[in-house]
Amino acid sequence: MLTEVCGSSLLLSLPDDVFSIVSRSLAPRDLCNLSLCCRSLYATVTSEKVWLTQCEMVGILAAKELIEWRTGMASFKALCRFLSSVEPLIGIWVHQNPELGNVVYVMPGFVSIVGCRIIPQELGPLGIEDGPILWAPVFEILGDVDGSTAFFLHGREKGSDYFYPGLVKAVDKSCNVLLLEVDTRSHKHECSSNLLHGKCFVNHSNQESRKVCRSNSEISKSQRGFGQPEAKVPFGRLAFSDRRKLLETVMSQVRVKAPDLVTGPLFPRLRDDEVNFEKDMLELSERRSVLMQIHKVGGSQMSWKGSSELLPNPTQLELSEFRKSLDGSSGLHKSINADNDQERCAKRKNLGRYLRQSLNQILGKSGLFNDSKGMSKNSCSSSVNKYVQLEEFLKSGDTVGLALHASTMKLSSYRGWPNMHDSRFALYKLPMRVPTAEQEYAGLWGGTFGWPPGKPTEDKPGKALFFLLLSYEKSQGQLFLIATKILEGTHYVLHPNGSAMFRVNINEPSVDPFPWESDGDLLPVSIRHTFTGEGIANGYGFRYPGSKPGSLFVFQNGQLAFIWKESRSVLTLQRLNLQDLLKKGERVPPLPPTINFSYLTKSYSNVFAGFPNTVTCFSSSREMCP
Repeated sequence: MLTEVCGSSLLLSLPDDVFSIVSRSLAPRDLCNLSLCCRSLYATVTSEKVWLTQCEMVGILAAKELIEWRTGMASFKALCRFLSSVEPLIGIWVHQNPELGNVVYVMPGFVSIVGCRIIPQELGPLGIEDGPILWAPVFEILGDVDGSTAFFLHGREKGSDYFYPGLVKAVDKSCNVLLLEVDTRSHKHECSSNLLHGKCFVNHSNQESRKVCRSNSEISKSQRGFGQPEAKVPFGRLAFSDRRKLLETVMSQVRVKAPDLVTGPLFPRLRDDEVNFEKDMLELSERRSVLMQIHKVGGSQMSWKGSSELLPNPTQLELSEFRKSLDGSSGLHKSINADNDQERCAKRKNLGRYLRQSLNQILGKSGLFNDSKGMSKNSCSSSVNKYVQLEEFLKSGDTVGLALHASTMKLSSYRGWPNMHDSRFALYKLPMRVPTAEQEYAGLWGGTFGWPPGKPTEDKPGKALFFLLLSYEKSQGQLFLIATKILEGTHYVLHPNGSAMFRVNINEPSVDPFPWESDGDLLPVSIRHTFTGEGIANGYGFRYPGSKPGSLFVFQNGQLAFIWKESRSVLTLQRLNLQDLLKKGERVPPLPPTINFSYLTKSYSNVFAGFPNTVTCFSSSREMCP
């Protein structure tokens, strides 16, 4: 007679390897709930094999890299917690300004993710694959031993590199906007919530402006009874001038000058060079330890003095001390915009009263204007309340600090390019489509103008490097392929960010022949597909350019070339692995901290071209598009 095995007994009877396979159908939250059923299931569910499988399912790292990252974590479960929290941030983020491009690619580092700005540049003599791609660090998020996060903004001031530590707010799984904010927190509530996790740190520091309690995560619903304010004023409700000055003031208080120990790589080089790869991993491990210490104790490199005396948190500033800094910043605690609104409202109110009194004397019907008085009051009130007073924002807590907020917003877009707000310190995520049989050309491509592709010639030693995002859209029953420009390496912008460099009909083959018989290596050109379309051209001004007919050619080796029919100008493209390119690239200094996150000033020239150690020359010679 067969013994029936069911429920928890069935799971417990499975070998570890089999249970790891079964756990692939479960989410991390399901596993945590399963571990609460009984002690036997807890031991099974918390095994390293099970959580290694969960880490693999996140999809950020290969198995070998996961094992290397595990050395910096308490367990694979802690590593899974970190990977799950930062996974939505991986990808390409952009901002409209400057027009030459503001592309930030977020990629894995070492037990961290790193935001790298791609510098607009011309193509070097080695081409795209072998030439160094210039990039600058924007921010990085490191994982602590328990899987919690630590945020660092990068910036450069007065010739020196600085770190600006902060917190990572809860990351939406479908986030499309990355915001740099100032966050207020309740000291009493943070201590209570940290006590629940055994992480309340208390210390009386010589730096009175430093916050005592540390918390890197959002407070859960179950903890809201410990003094959490019912309504917290969002940072985005402040006037732009208040937001900007708040960020600048907080950064001036929390900044830490980059020590020599952290000037090494932010991510390892490619594995094809094992000697340098192992060297990078050692430097990355030491660098991470120093940065985590900075995030916990600040740049003073203080040490423990006793089990009951703990170090302060440099990411949070006491509000009482912070107000003194605001008072020294041209009276920042009073909203400039709100004062102007009140002044304008008072003028309108006085003028309205004068007009009403005059009309009342003429018509003798003062009662007709009673409602108008209420309307005028409401109008003024709505004008004043358009932005929240800074004092109201600061009342939300007793400490302030820098924060990274990955949010989901309803955004409109045009041909794959999101419509952005010019007054938010934000980056916008570009949707990256995985190539399929029906949409095989979707993804990131890079290239230059001219033939042969990918390499400069004697008459044109510097070719502008273009990054294009290829996506599909349906219109009137037809499928179109759109190439949206996200980066341009010229000295002065030719086409604005988000321009559709070309648009072709996938359902309409082209009959135009390819103008050349061989490529740069004198090999015969083999065409696989051709499509009819139209390419960008001058015609309706800078923002709304015209278009001219052309054809898209797909080569057997997978490269693309769009040729304008009339001028025979050619834009050649190849698919990019941006992560590998950055690992072979060259790092250049960042911008000052606030504008390093998102450059909000409209500019049509290359604002990134002034780096002293830039190896690529930004010449003014460039090939004009038709």
